[in-house]
Parts: sequence; structure tokens; C-alpha cells
Amino acid sequence: MTNRRDGKYMNYEVLNERQKDLIVNIENYFNYSSETIFKKRNTIKIVHFEGKKYVVKSFKIPHLINQIAYALFRDGKAKKSYLNSIKIQNFVPTPIGYIEFKKAGRLKESYFVSEPFEYDFTIREPLTSKEYPKKEAIYHAFAKFTNQLHKQGVLHLDYSPGNILIKEYSKGYEFKIIDVNRMLFKQLSIQERLENFSKLWATDEDLTIIIKEYAKLNKLDEKESLEIALKASQKHKNRKNLKKRLKGKKVVD
Repeated sequence: MTNRRDGKYMNYEVLNERQKDLIVNIENYFNYSSETIFKKRNTIKIVHFEGKKYVVKSFKIPHLINQIAYALFRDGKAKKSYLNSIKIQNFVPTPIGYIEFKKAGRLKESYFVSEPFEYDFTIREPLTSKEYPKKEAIYHAFAKFTNQLHKQGVLHLDYSPGNILIKEYSKGYEFKIIDVNRMLFKQLSIQERLENFSKLWATDEDLTIIIKEYAKLNKLDEKESLEIALKASQKHKNRKNLKKRLKGKKVVD
């Protein structure tokens, strides 16, 4: 839906009309909120609307070329986050809607809104702690979750530790993925599926546990699966560390 306000055009979509006021007035709700949970390139806050909490991601205004491209030729990140979430609702926190503000043929502010997922930890914690409890059980559950994602033809292009949320229950684990504006939907090759684990920055030991379980679930050759996954993981680490060296930053093994 498109409306005009204060010289800007608003493009938005909301899953439920009951949250329409939240979406169309998101700038006010966002600016009023002091509950910032992430602030770097983009900013994420908790906002309150009609007695409920919502997670709002405000995307950084893109550079000039992308302002024009997103306004005229391509979907912006907020819209892609919403549309991708609609496609894979079982794998993500419940989407609510998105809104974009455009002016003079350029994309300016944009927001994506979802319900909060009350997770206990991300996959980063077990990956970075040698003594983390129940590591193997978490990794086996994670392999199963990723397999379900892949079988649906979903390739998360930023499948990194901070984007994988985990809720622990007495009988197992529930996983959700976030930051879903960069995704591919297609039938995946075995190579693509195994290489998708590369951005975890896992140790070879931890990745071996995950890949062995993944290979078992898919009746794949364990040795060949490990070779592909470990090679892709090391290649990713080498590429990232090279960039850090060029910038004079500390290299992480």
C-alpha cells in the first residue's frame, strides 16, 4: 500500500490490520522507545503497542546509488525481510509488517517489524565455549533444523552465529533465524547445503559433530561431506582474516 505524508511516499504492508497503526506510525514508536537491543550499521529496538512488545529493525539509509535502485528497481531490505519471513514463517519470529519512506525517487528510512522470540542463547555461545553444556545435543538439533530449512529450498546467505536463535525446552530445542533479507529459494545441491555452514566460524571439531549428524540425516558419505564443509569453512576464515590484515585488525583463528 502507498500513501503520502510530509513530502514522503510510504510503501508498507501489514499482515494483520490490527497492527496497521503501528506500521504507519512506526517512526514515532521507534524514536520514542529507549529499549535498544542492537545498534551498529542498523538499529533494533523493542517498541510497545497496545500492551504488546514488538521488535523493530531500522535499516541504515543506503548510499545514493542504492537509494535510487531500491526505490525504482529492486526491493529494499525491509521489504525483502518481510516477504522472505512470510515465505518461511515456521523458521522465523512472526512477521508483522514493513514500511519504507521514499522521497524524490529515493529510498530513505525503512523498518521491518516482527514479534519477539524469547530465545535463551544463539548458536554462538556453544561455538565459542569449550565447556558449554549439552554441546553435542545442541549441534545435533541444529543439524536437524538446518536440514529442514534446506529441504524447503531455503539458503540463508548470512547463516552466521548471531542470526541463529535458540530456545531450550525440557525435551529439546527450538530454532529461529533472523536477518533474512538475503536469501535464496531454490532446490539446493549437496555442495551448496554443506557450504552453507561455512559462516558459523566453527572449530573443525565442532563443525565435524554438526556435519556428521547432517550427513547421517541425509544418508550422505560422511568423509566427503566433511571434506566439503571443512574446506568451505577454512576458505571463509582465510578470506575474512585477509580483510582484517589489510585493515590492520586482529586475526581470529
